[in-house]
Parts: sequence; structure tokens; C-alpha cells
Amino acid sequence: MRKTLAGKRIAITGGARGIGRSTAEAFAAAGASVVIGDIDAVQVEKTAAAIAETSGAQVLGLALDVTDVASFEAFLDTSSEEFGELDALVNNAGIMPTGSFLDESIELADRQLAINTRGVIIGSKLAGRRFAERGNGHIVNVASILGLLSPPGAATYCATKHAVVGLGEALHQELEPLGVAVSTICPSFVNTELIDGLSPNWLARRIGFIEPGDVADSILDAVASGRGGQRIVPTSTGLAAKLLFPLPEDLRNRISRLLGGHDTVAKADIEKRRAYIESVELQSR
Repeated sequence: MRKTLAGKRIAITGGARGIGRSTAEAFAAAGASVVIGDIDAVQVEKTAAAIAETSGAQVLGLALDVTDVASFEAFLDTSSEEFGELDALVNNAGIMPTGSFLDESIELADRQLAINTRGVIIGSKLAGRRFAERGNGHIVNVASILGLLSPPGAATYCATKHAVVGLGEALHQELEPLGVAVSTICPSFVNTELIDGLSPNWLARRIGFIEPGDVADSILDAVASGRGGQRIVPTSTGLAAKLLFPLPEDLRNRISRLLGGHDTVAKADIEKRRAYIESVELQSR
């Protein structure tokens, strides 16, 4: 158990399932009180109850639309009323449709921008103001390795995550003097419904596919350390990315194609992804 997390109060968006749920479980197991928010009001309450029963920690599930300022403000207000002033906000909510950029509807592109980017900006502003006022707090924004490297087949998603990476880099410098740490977590492909149907080769799967718990561990380590900055998960993906960054774009893309990164998203099995993509499209109408 990370003793430094005992008694901490943590809020997590997109907490009903996937990375958000694993992160909530990890914080609860480490002794923190946890509030999870999600657009799926029914599931988030069930998830909170299950984590509370397993861990014995205080866990609260609340309905949250991260694209709505009033909803986000109410989420933070209720969190503070129930458990006291928050120590950290984890902006985790996100969606990942894939497919041809030209075939993607404007509505679906807007939905990604609203959740993946605008939601993170809203959360960072609202929590950041509260943390800065008292001179202490931690914002953790969950981006993606696709916010650093951009394969075909997920152009809008990549754009949203590049924005989160840029936001985090700026806020890490801007808010640190105010006592607010800002961490940006860049996971590779995480074994959740978001990556159903992707087609990695053996190398891409070996160095780039991880479990939600791996991301949760990185988030907990960031909060426990109190230090901001960017973290790539896993380390092997980070090393590969750092080797590719300095190369000219065309050469970087050719190497990515040889290693399988090019095809992981572009050649995804659309039938296996259909259920997930349709659920996201319904939210866009």
C-alpha cells in the first residue's frame, strides 16, 4: 500500500469501467476516498458500490457529463461536500472511434473533441482554480501514445490526444508555481473495449499492449510522488517512441509501418469494433 495515499480524496472521470474503474480500485485499495463520475449513471453507481464492498473504502458514484460545465462543477462540488476538498482530479473520460477520416461524420468528430479535449480542459480549469486557491492539488490527464505518434485510421482521436499532451505540457509549467501539479499519462493500447478489433502484429502486441491496471499504477505513482510531467506507459513503448521522435517524418512513418504500428489501427476488424463504434455514434446524435 502507498501510505502517502491514505486519507487522500480523489475524483476520477469516466470511472464506470476500463481504466477509470481500475484506477478507482487502485486508489481505494491504497486507502484513498474516491469519487467516480460517468455519463452512464446506472453503471457508475454499481461500480462504486462494488469497489466500496471489496476495498472497504469510501467510494461514491455520480452521473457526470464532462462536456457540460454545470455538470462538471456539480460533480466537484458534491465530491467536496461528501469527502472534503479534493487532493486530485483524474481526467480519464474518453472515446476512441476508428476508421476512415473521410467517412467519419462531423457529429462523431465533434463528440470526440467534446469528450477527449474539451472535457479535459473543463476539468483542468475547474479543479485547477480550486487547487490554486489553496496552493495544493494534482491534475492527472489521461492522454495516449497516439497523442505523440499518429497512425492512420484514428486521425480525429489522435488530434484530440495531441491537444491533451500540449495542454498538459503547458499547464505543468503554468500551474506548478501555484502549487498545482499536472501529470499527463500517455498509455499505449490498453486492453479495454476501446481497442476491440485492433490488429497488432506480434511485436506491437508485445511492446505496446497493456492492462488497465498498468495505467492505474502509473497514475497512482504520479499522485503519490506529487510531481507533474509526462509519463508514457509502458516504458518499452516510451523508449520506442523516443527513438522515433527525432527522425524525419517520412522515415518515422516507414519504420512504424515495418514495426506494425501503421496497421494496428488502420487494419482494425470493423466487425469486431462495430458494437463499440455504434454505441459512441448514438451519443453523437
